[in-house]
Amino acid sequence: MRRRDLIKGIAGSAIVWPLAARAQQPAMPVVGFLHSGLRAEYTHLVTGFQHGMEEAGYVGGQNVAIEYRWADGHYDRLPTLATELIQRHVTVIAALGGDPSVIAAKAATTSVPIVFASGTDPVKLGLVASLNRPGGNLTGVSLLSSPLLTKQLQLLREVIPTATTIGFLANPDNPNTETRAREMQEAVDVMGLKLVVQPARSEDEFEAAFAAVRQRAGLLIIPADPFFTNWRDRLVTLAARYALPTCYPFREYAIAGGLMSYGTSLVDAYRLVGVYAGRILKGEQPADLPVQQSTRVEFVINLQTAKALGLIFTLPLLGRADEVIE
Repeated sequence: MRRRDLIKGIAGSAIVWPLAARAQQPAMPVVGFLHSGLRAEYTHLVTGFQHGMEEAGYVGGQNVAIEYRWADGHYDRLPTLATELIQRHVTVIAALGGDPSVIAAKAATTSVPIVFASGTDPVKLGLVASLNRPGGNLTGVSLLSSPLLTKQLQLLREVIPTATTIGFLANPDNPNTETRAREMQEAVDVMGLKLVVQPARSEDEFEAAFAAVRQRAGLLIIPADPFFTNWRDRLVTLAARYALPTCYPFREYAIAGGLMSYGTSLVDAYRLVGVYAGRILKGEQPADLPVQQSTRVEFVINLQTAKALGLIFTLPLLGRADEVIE
């Protein structure tokens, strides 16, 4: 073989082999992330989800792609967004931001694995057959809900024991609202108090809702709802304007200036969802992954807001808080 032909052959091999190697590399798996809220309000929770994925060995952009879909508080957009993810051929969907996301994802597919975080009993909601053996294409994290409403009421009453009527902000567009209102009524009845359920389904209704609650009730409880979380700064501002002592479902509200919060750690819940998504990428089936119980609860007090409202927290109550903002 002539020297020129030999060099040409070597050069050709240098081109062919890398192309062949690249062709043999497996395609990067895709995780769908479906959320009912505004991305700007959930950045730290997305980070929690990503950390969970990393615990399972997956890093976005390196060995897994993550497709994000946000409904921006419009629940009616969720079915279309879920369908988009299915068409993207995702390996697993993380359905977050409340039950509307889970319900939309479940309606979109019976085969693609779905990992959820739900504050409703997932068995009663029809998501899984049982907590230990889900049995279908869904599994996830169950958040504490009903016991927290009672605890939130008790904490508010410790601060203002003279209050006899409790306000409860309710989003009529959330399928869980009726259940939450019923649970709240049961808790109020046990304590011999009165309940005022005040609906608000849009940001334009918040002002009137707070004014109505202030006229009829001395305290307010805001339940866990992605729509309310999207507008937490607005809700905190209105509670201060109407001098309405309020207990919120997540620490993010207290950080934003809310009087107090008592609820599940969302960062930890999102992390657990990320871990399960990673395990499914490795080949585990959702039917065999028990629904996890997110038991980490945070109690946060904002003393700056308490001072502005003229409220005093006792030392024992302060001592029970996980975090006190001074």
